[in-house]
Amino acid sequence: MAQGPDRRYMTHTQAEAAGVDVGLRSYMLRVYNYMALGVAFTGALAMIVATNQALVQTVSSLIWVFFIAILGLGFFAPRIMTTKSVAAAQACFWVYAALWGILLGPIFYVYAQMDPMIIVRAFFITAATFAGMSLVGYTTKKDLSGLGTFFMMASIGILVAILINVFFVQSTLMSLITSIGVVLLFSGITAYETQQIKTMYSAGDMGDVVAKKAIFGAYMLYGTFVVLFIHVLNILGIMRE
Repeated sequence: MAQGPDRRYMTHTQAEAAGVDVGLRSYMLRVYNYMALGVAFTGALAMIVATNQALVQTVSSLIWVFFIAILGLGFFAPRIMTTKSVAAAQACFWVYAALWGILLGPIFYVYAQMDPMIIVRAFFITAATFAGMSLVGYTTKKDLSGLGTFFMMASIGILVAILINVFFVQSTLMSLITSIGVVLLFSGITAYETQQIKTMYSAGDMGDVVAKKAIFGAYMLYGTFVVLFIHVLNILGIMRE
């Protein structure tokens, strides 16, 4: 049976590095598991809403209320997750996931009328894209921190373009172009965030500190995954039409 390195023959630096490596893997696994649970919860809630006509109509009539709530929580959640208790961090994460699930319900309903398999294909395309780019972010030796400002400004620019199209232009072609831009941009953001989450880890982290970091990391990746999914879904829907 294969065994790990014998610490008796390690230098102090080697033993310390091995400890960090094991701890880092455990921490990242915790991040991904938490994020996956959030995505599953959102998907289940979205399907519940999508299969209930009354709920679809109610959520559709309040769509901007939920959207503003998501933006508001997205703004305050990082501070709460990093400065408050683990319970508060968990509450923020699950409320955020629930809001997205409710908001996605009417969207699922529309695409289910078109072709239910579009939702499935969009999920697997998103999952494959996310996994590949997150692996890049985890393994690359290149420092991606300098891209943070660019990603922020590009996200604002695309958001403005989307809102202009929704309220004024209402062009299918522009919707397709902006969705392609979002997919490309958030693929890069996935790698960037993964590296940032990785660098947040410290071998000295214990108890609540590492728990809150894992929840915050899951929250970052979860949001990126959902945005990717929505725009992959939009691309597939437009291409089908």
